[in-house]
Amino acid sequence: MTSRPTSTPMASPSVADPRVAGEDPARIRATIARAPLFAALPIAAIEDLTGRVNVRKVSVGSAVVAQDEPGDAMFVIMSGRVKVVMFGESGREVTLSLLRSGDSFGEMSLFDQGPRSAHCLAIEPTTLLVLSRDDLMKHMQAHPRTAINLVSEMARRLRRADETIAQLALCDVNERLIHRLVALGREEGASGPDGLVVRRRPTQQELANMIGSCRETISRAFNQLARDGLIIPRGRSLVVTPALIERAEKKKAA
Repeated sequence: MTSRPTSTPMASPSVADPRVAGEDPARIRATIARAPLFAALPIAAIEDLTGRVNVRKVSVGSAVVAQDEPGDAMFVIMSGRVKVVMFGESGREVTLSLLRSGDSFGEMSLFDQGPRSAHCLAIEPTTLLVLSRDDLMKHMQAHPRTAINLVSEMARRLRRADETIAQLALCDVNERLIHRLVALGREEGASGPDGLVVRRRPTQQELANMIGSCRETISRAFNQLARDGLIIPRGRSLVVTPALIERAEKKKAA
């Protein structure tokens, strides 16, 4: 059975801390400015946030936060990737989302003061901007536009959760896999001559964790899509073809 991760206690870094001193303030500012949560904020708000965040570096496999722990800070990914997961009683892992540079997480506990709702694990060496509850509240008092952005972001996540629930209830494994691959292409892919190129192809176990299935079932479905030319495995990358995107859109509209 998979052991459940626990997060590393987080000290407040000081200016002398190399985790902070080694970071370019302009890079911190740029990360905040491109984060969807802080999109279109005025310069004064970006500067205020830049002065409030701390920097934390996390190694591969480390838990940034652990489910059911109290939460007193939110995070913005500066570089690297984080997966949001839950574990069943048997240790089975379900991946709720994959987050990359500019994405934020951990906001929910800051508002309802409840425990963390899931584990967040670094899947690459990751650098995070850390914003405490107190600093976020003080910032929003001075810059209420950030609160509006937060509401919009929460609504977007709720809409996505509704779509995921509907897929689990109404779609078979093949359809769920198609939707997940198309989503990966749109979120992480770069345009290429044959379609959207996902630089890092997820493993079949990772895909199984994302859509609530087992690796053996995903292997059969994935290989069939490849034989049909709807996806093109290419070394460590994966091409999501326009034909697969069209198929997903038709099923969504049906």
